Amino acid sequence: MTTQTPVKDHPRVEILGVAVDRLDMPTALKRLDEFLQSKTAHIVVTADAAGIVQAQSDPEFLNILKTADMVTPDSAGVIWAAKKKGEPIKERVSGVDLTDKLCAMSADKGWRIYLLGSQPGVAELAAEKLRLKHPGCNIVGARHGYFPSESDEIVAQEVAAEKPDILLIAMGIPRQEKFIKKTQHIIGASVAMGVGGSLDVFSGKAKRAPVLFQKLKLEWLWRLVLNPSKISKAKFLPRFVMLVLKSGR
Repeated sequence: MTTQTPVKDHPRVEILGVAVDRLDMPTALKRLDEFLQSKTAHIVVTADAAGIVQAQSDPEFLNILKTADMVTPDSAGVIWAAKKKGEPIKERVSGVDLTDKLCAMSADKGWRIYLLGSQPGVAELAAEKLRLKHPGCNIVGARHGYFPSESDEIVAQEVAAEKPDILLIAMGIPRQEKFIKKTQHIIGASVAMGVGGSLDVFSGKAKRAPVLFQKLKLEWLWRLVLNPSKISKAKFLPRFVMLVLKSGR
């Protein structure tokens, strides 16, 4: 499967050197459908504020963000930054919501989905629960993400054997994006997308924030309360705000 050159003629806003797509959920799903119809490989990144800050000191990751076929706004911080620059984005388009909707659509579309990531047993449990939630959901494989980077190509061959159209990988930023870039030529999925902690949510290992927290754009605070170990990620937020303000409009 060949790699398609990223399309640049759709609305984007540049945030700290990263071009984020100014789209809503229906538009994102429409573009993903187009990617899947093309039968060519595409990289999709769900970008949050912490990831964009990490990319500032990681040239390899920054290049992946810059060359991705679609970069969705996956945090309140990114939405704020876009508005600050005078190029507002209508809504957050998160990895967990995209995962849910793609699995639901796969029943009718026949898309083959592979779940890769999280701790042993979590991806398999997430697959089981997604199949129950969306009857006919076409998940063709699931595997944990606890393996060293030296084994990336071996795991990629294992995934490729299932011929997935969609690879949803939950191994944390930027590990998941680097895995996708490194193994894209082996797996050849039409859509390969990092989805962070989504498999933990669908498996029941982690709870998503209540709707009120989501509406108030405080999901990050909910996750921090439930899992204080995520404080290291939350520490990126003040730096993100500072860098955006310093960059000007």
